[in-house]
Amino acid sequence: QLGPSNPDIVQDEPRRALKSEFLVRENRKYYMDLKENQRGRFLRIRQTVNRGPGLGSAQGQTIALPAQGLIEFRDALAKLIDDYGVDEEPAELPEGTSLTVDNKRFFFDVGSNKYGVFMRVSEVKPTYRNSITVPCKVWSKFGNTFCKYAEEMRK
Repeated sequence: QLGPSNPDIVQDEPRRALKSEFLVRENRKYYMDLKENQRGRFLRIRQTVNRGPGLGSAQGQTIALPAQGLIEFRDALAKLIDDYGVDEEPAELPEGTSLTVDNKRFFFDVGSNKYGVFMRVSEVKPTYRNSITVPCKVWSKFGNTFCKYAEEMRK
């Protein structure tokens, strides 16, 4: 049934979802709500991106697909995945670690995204948190530079 199931109920409860699902992928959440209004049923898909602590609230994008187009949308999406999808085998990443110096704590967390593997180094104090992200391809240079300065400070 593509039209409203009961127009009287739809006008009383325009925001209710007939069915809801969500999934989480890395720093993104996807919400799918099957809803209906006076024009009929539709699927609302919302994506939010969590940019991390201290970087503001999650930003989001929303699209609404009328029920009449859902089958075509599913078929087109399946074809794109078949033609261009990549079998993702998650890489085994090292476990994060931390160290405490004075009243600061430093966290070293390894992660990955579509751009590759990275290390997020976070400096955390009771009143603030700051972090940098170092791509895997420069870890060696970054480490060598750090060691060079540590050696110079010992002199």
